Amino acid sequence: MTQKTHFAPQSLLAQGSPCLQQHDINEKQSLIPPVYNSTTYLRDEDNQYRSGRVYSRADNPTYKAPETLIATLEEAADARIFSSGMAAATAVFLALKPGDHVIAPTIMYWALRNWLRTFGQDFGLHVRFIDTHVDGAVEAALAEHPARLVWLETPGNPLWTVSDIAAIAQSCKKHDALLAVDSTVATPLLTRPLSLGADLVMHSATKYLNGHSDVISGALATTEDSAFWQRIVALRAQNGCVPGPDDAAQLLRGMRTLHLRVRESCESALWLAEQLQENPHVAEVLYPGLPSFAGHEIAKRQMHNGFGGMLSIRLKGGAEQAIKTAARTRLWKRATSLGGVESLIEHRASIEGEGTPVPDDLLRLSVGIEYREDLLRDLEQAFQS
Repeated sequence: MTQKTHFAPQSLLAQGSPCLQQHDINEKQSLIPPVYNSTTYLRDEDNQYRSGRVYSRADNPTYKAPETLIATLEEAADARIFSSGMAAATAVFLALKPGDHVIAPTIMYWALRNWLRTFGQDFGLHVRFIDTHVDGAVEAALAEHPARLVWLETPGNPLWTVSDIAAIAQSCKKHDALLAVDSTVATPLLTRPLSLGADLVMHSATKYLNGHSDVISGALATTEDSAFWQRIVALRAQNGCVPGPDDAAQLLRGMRTLHLRVRESCESALWLAEQLQENPHVAEVLYPGLPSFAGHEIAKRQMHNGFGGMLSIRLKGGAEQAIKTAARTRLWKRATSLGGVESLIEHRASIEGEGTPVPDDLLRLSVGIEYREDLLRDLEQAFQS
């Protein structure tokens, strides 16, 4: 029996794929997998498709390298990339049946929360929003009424609440519910939800996986090739939720530096969180890496190599000071998104609108790879202007 060799994630990322030579590419000596722009594929003379390729809406050889890499990093049985993070996330819910019950967190990506409240209910799903980061909340909700799926987002955007994946996974297995985790902020380098008992893990690959703010993509990975997973795969093909081959190639290119970017962002975010705690203009710093943060102990158990590159600050001057501070920064850029090499700042309450659980004095910070001292000086001058 051949012994399997395990490599560190950073080695796999630098190579761009853990098994490049296994991909169905013609240029076997090519260091970078080629991009296949063909939308369709030739049939055999007897009208069969023995190559396994039929049409690029269902699959494309260019997808294989990033999908294999994501599956390896997540220790998954399979992974698929999608046209966006929302396409990946909604594919999970669309794979459910009308009448199914779903549990989702109150603190989560606002666009998906809004989709669940509108389209999710239109498709016949019964969605309950609870504080999944509160100990025992999911167990109590499942005991009160069974659910087909529990959706977690941890850390939860933009308050960075931390849900205990392992404990919730046990509750889901007890009550025969699937567990899916949005691990966009943690990335596979910090948290591997499948190893903690989750059934599915989702990434908005637009964010950290790509890391350069030039590709829209999403990803799902599964712990087993189940009937539910095959339903998701079929939905991806039938609904056309696939990226273009050029986007898939750029996603792979971005992932080659994932370990370098995430490491730098984590270190800078922790340092900034510690410094901002002492700033007289700041009322509160929300970051899982701070011992004072409510979810810190859980984060220490399930996050490794860092606590993420995202933090939020609440300002003593309220909404007015928060908005003016964001307007005065020069190095931090006012833009929606996260996980890129550039540092971004955003007043989330005004973006999310009515009904948001986000305080109006909060600024969300996505820490890039600039010098952390420069980032701090830029915030300080914005506070004081």
